[in-house]
Amino acid sequence: MIDPGHGLGLAAALAAGLIIGLERGWRLRDAGEGARVAGIRTITLIALAGGVAGLVAAQLDTLVIPVALGVIGLFLLVGYRHMTRVNGDAGITTAVAVLIAFLLGVIATVGEPLLATAGAVITAVILGFKPRLHAMLRQLDGPEVRAILQLALISAVILPLLPQQGYGPWEVLNPYEIWLMVVLISAIGFAGHFAVRLVGPRRGLLVTGLFAGLASSTALTLTLSRAARGQTGLQPVFAAAVVIAGTTMFPRMLLLVAAVSPALLPRLYLPIALLTLTGLVGAGTLVWLARDSRSDAARPPMQRPFELATALQFALLLMAVMVLAEGLRRLAGDAGVYLLALASGLTDVDAITLSLTRMTEGRLDETVAVRGIILAAVANTLVKLGLAAGIARGRMGRLVSLALGGVAASGIAWVAWEGLA
Repeated sequence: MIDPGHGLGLAAALAAGLIIGLERGWRLRDAGEGARVAGIRTITLIALAGGVAGLVAAQLDTLVIPVALGVIGLFLLVGYRHMTRVNGDAGITTAVAVLIAFLLGVIATVGEPLLATAGAVITAVILGFKPRLHAMLRQLDGPEVRAILQLALISAVILPLLPQQGYGPWEVLNPYEIWLMVVLISAIGFAGHFAVRLVGPRRGLLVTGLFAGLASSTALTLTLSRAARGQTGLQPVFAAAVVIAGTTMFPRMLLLVAAVSPALLPRLYLPIALLTLTGLVGAGTLVWLARDSRSDAARPPMQRPFELATALQFALLLMAVMVLAEGLRRLAGDAGVYLLALASGLTDVDAITLSLTRMTEGRLDETVAVRGIILAAVANTLVKLGLAAGIARGRMGRLVSLALGGVAASGIAWVAWEGLA
């Protein structure tokens, strides 16, 4: 009796071969008959052969799979030696695609037909995006390549090795959770950097400000405040970009809380919405004032996407804030937490946000944590206001002071109202 599962597996193997073969056949469609090693028919048949090998191996001996793979590899070797002599093409992309098609065929008939089909789609997408992938590689610089590798190192290698238990004073230092927060912050900054690169100068500083808020709104504020002193005509645009970047910080804080303690989110929706709405009103007003300015005339230098030393520094800062927060809570109660939130927000809002969020799991009241997070956001907003007013001065300083001053005032008003409620 025919097993329906075997039929499904062979169908998935056939589909995997057709998907990969379609891309390879289209890519080599202009090659003459016999001028290519493997096209849509060959790759489809090889994937089907992988499916048959998987079924035979399940019934007889698993050695069938490596033997079949070796025979196919021998055929490919002979074919590529001939192709290299004929046209000098030494590329092996199609050969690798053929081997993947065979292995996906095997996977399809050993109980994972959906995985095999998904693998074929991913393979075809990678093959089909060759021009874009090569163009992307040409656009990357050395620091960005190192940043990609280092981010992979801290997330895929270091993180899984860390223990998940408390150490240090009051056992508040959990290495795995601390490093997970470091990975989260690094990934957000990494995404923000490449979003700015993707936007480019032609899209203007306003969109750049939106994405730069994911990386470092304070760094953008400092950069544009310095640039504004020599480009007075663009000060309204610079001011709008700074306010947009500062406003992006608030939804980013929600993202951090969601990653650590989603249960705290409902308590933050109202104050974060108030801060964001106030910032959007100010940013919209500045965009309207800057409507006649040309934002393409300047492009702020971007920060490095990621550095391992910076990640280590953030980890140390996060550990210090977590220990201080717990110590001040035990020594001075809620007032100590609020003072630390204000002080920490002057330099980095992420560390105190993550620390207070983490502390709500058993040690800190959620109301205190929410107030502390908002106070840190207010303090950080006032820092950006001070940078723009003190460095840029002139019209940009006044515009940013009005917009971010309104944001800070709304945050303080909410904390005061919450305290009286």
